Amino acid sequence: MPSMLKSLKLLADPTRLRILTLLERDSLSVADLQDLLGMGQSRISTQLSQLKAEGLVSDERSGKNNIYRSGMAPELAALAEKAASEIPEVAKDETALRHLQRKQQDRARRYFDELAGKFGRDYVPGRSWKGLAEALIKVMASGTVADLGAGEGTLSQLLAQRAEKVIAVDLSPKMVEFGAELAKKNGLSNLEYRLGDLESPPLEDNSLDLAVLSQALHHANHPDKAVAAAFRALKPGGRLVVLDLVQHGFEQARELYADTWLGFGEGELAAMMENAGFKQIETAVVDREPEPPHFQTLLAVALKEA
Repeated sequence: MPSMLKSLKLLADPTRLRILTLLERDSLSVADLQDLLGMGQSRISTQLSQLKAEGLVSDERSGKNNIYRSGMAPELAALAEKAASEIPEVAKDETALRHLQRKQQDRARRYFDELAGKFGRDYVPGRSWKGLAEALIKVMASGTVADLGAGEGTLSQLLAQRAEKVIAVDLSPKMVEFGAELAKKNGLSNLEYRLGDLESPPLEDNSLDLAVLSQALHHANHPDKAVAAAFRALKPGGRLVVLDLVQHGFEQARELYADTWLGFGEGELAAMMENAGFKQIETAVVDREPEPPHFQTLLAVALKEA
């Protein structure tokens, strides 16, 4: 029998309590927990090891992964649930878990994840992510579009070839100046640059048909606020597209690229979108770099319902 005193000591730690709360709802791997909690593998494995030693979780092998499940007695589980209600992050964890469960049930999306990982592995003349992206932009970019965190505006200029109007927003005055000059040089009169922050962009509410956050969200101080700001700026029926990095452990990115966040888990990003009010959320890992540190690209698309 697990010691009640030791069990209570373990439950007193918020991270362990968040893990146990998730495992009460579903059986999960370490990778799943990384995605849901936005934490590193070593931290989660350490916590699981402590919980397993006390008999609060159990695990079994499934393929290459260990799958963990809660081993708490009913009276302890009830106490843990009551304590978890005092942790603000638990609500976000549960939203992320719902998204993970939906994704696991969606065979078509799982197939796309596998297919995306193979894209570009074998050389085919003329086939590239750049070419595919430009083709898709021609199809999907219409109406009024905002490129949030646009930088020098390479994506904005591609979008402007199709959209009625493109608003490129960036925090750097030099980037805005450079992009505006380039747009003028290329005769893109429908491309406007605005100086502003991701969390409070200079955009009117309900004014956009499409908002894009391309490798910008991990620079925001509060990514959830940036996603919420995009929701407010979109018209009913508008869509948000996010391209960012999958959560990684390359700490040097903070110095090399001025990154605030080391990427995001799929569930973590989906939870931000759902909490902002978005529906029909889809996520997929669409690229994996072969060279260290093996950055992966995460795509998320969501709808602001009419």
